[in-house]
Amino acid sequence: MTPEEILDVEKNIVLTLKNIYDPEIPVNIYDLGLIYEIDFDPSGEADIKMTLTAPNCPMADMLLEDINREVGKVKGVEKVNITLTFDPVWDKSMMSEEALIELNLL
Repeated sequence: MTPEEILDVEKNIVLTLKNIYDPEIPVNIYDLGLIYEIDFDPSGEADIKMTLTAPNCPMADMLLEDINREVGKVKGVEKVNITLTFDPVWDKSMMSEEALIELNLL
């Protein structure tokens, strides 16, 4: 896989994540700032490091299943590895400007 192809897969992963919404907040998880890191390996593994808005999020399992299923559909992705972290702890400063506007916080 060429570096350009790897970047294309990573771009498509981001686009996919922008179509997955937090079940409790009407903003996609990428613009919400829940995705800390995306690494795609030419072998087909997508590593996603992310957080939740709260450690005790009741919808965490559903959200992780959605991410695993949808990112797994991206052309070139064979396996999705999700690492959940709370360091740093999420806060609204991690949200994109678009998300802040959407929630009337800007």
